[in-house]
Amino acid sequence: MTTDDHIVFIVDDDVHIREALGDLLESHGLRTVALGSAGDYVAAKKPDIPACLILDVELPDINGLDLQKQIAQGDHPPIVFITGHGDIPSTVRAIKRGAVDFLTKPFSEPALMAAVRAALAQDRENRSQRAELGTLKQRYLELTPREREVLPLVVSGLLNKQAAAELGISEVTLEIHRRNVMQKMAAASLADLVRIAERLEIPIRHSRRAGGHRA
Repeated sequence: MTTDDHIVFIVDDDVHIREALGDLLESHGLRTVALGSAGDYVAAKKPDIPACLILDVELPDINGLDLQKQIAQGDHPPIVFITGHGDIPSTVRAIKRGAVDFLTKPFSEPALMAAVRAALAQDRENRSQRAELGTLKQRYLELTPREREVLPLVVSGLLNKQAAAELGISEVTLEIHRRNVMQKMAAASLADLVRIAERLEIPIRHSRRAGGHRA
């Protein structure tokens, strides 16, 4: 891990804590940006690299848990909460909303480092999955309108002749479209295409049993 491939945001209104955390993390080779409020964090420039957000619960402008809720719909980095007044309801609330950990001050160095490294690993995985999904969406957009009709029928389990009857085309034409779909979506097998359709949330139009009378 190099200081160019990640960033750790530290948001705490206590300048001494910000400096101490920054020094600690940087001693472990981690790049940090320290901020004093939720507003400063929201306004801060966020490079497109794996990140972690160390977030104090009690901030001068907004509660850290409320900030977590506000940014939940965006692609925000995994959060490690720190607080001087931990309680079970707050911990449960934070973890249910996806926080990596909820540390009560004073916390140990190993506990903090484990949480931060877990958060960075999680963000790397999240970014990888988003990139993969973006690639699948682009491939789907490259399908012709007819191929987009064929795809859900194929993954639904219909036989070629059943899918062809559903679309009012010949079985030979259906097989050509099916082959094109497999190639364009880079699917190695039907099972692979089914997984791709699930990731793209393509609705299943028919089951084999439902389409049987159309064969």
